[in-house]
Amino acid sequence: MSLALAPLDLNVELEANLPCRKFDPDLWFSESPPELEVAKSLCGDCPLRVECLAGAVERAEPWGVWGGEIFERGAVVPRKRPRGRPRKEDVARDATLRVEAEARLEATGLARRDAVRLAA
Repeated sequence: MSLALAPLDLNVELEANLPCRKFDPDLWFSESPPELEVAKSLCGDCPLRVECLAGAVERAEPWGVWGGEIFERGAVVPRKRPRGRPRKEDVARDATLRVEAEARLEATGLARRDAVRLAA
């Protein structure tokens, strides 16, 4: 069975409490790293977070926030970096965040799939 087509919990009213339906959809596709972090945090309590993430992994979404994770060029990234050369402390922080992103993917059972790529 395809994860993108996994059966949904019929007790969830689809349009009711989905943050991506209540807030501006452009927030999930912003170029601004702080706005993407806001979108990630809004996904935290979403009843469809796991299904959304599984579908995005399967489709290798090119960009945006899906299931509480940031996708860039079809890979999960721990955070979106601003333009320009990264500072040394940002590179160290990215390594820590990459480990946290891997742990979140493992918790949802998606890390073992070949389709999941974490950006370096």
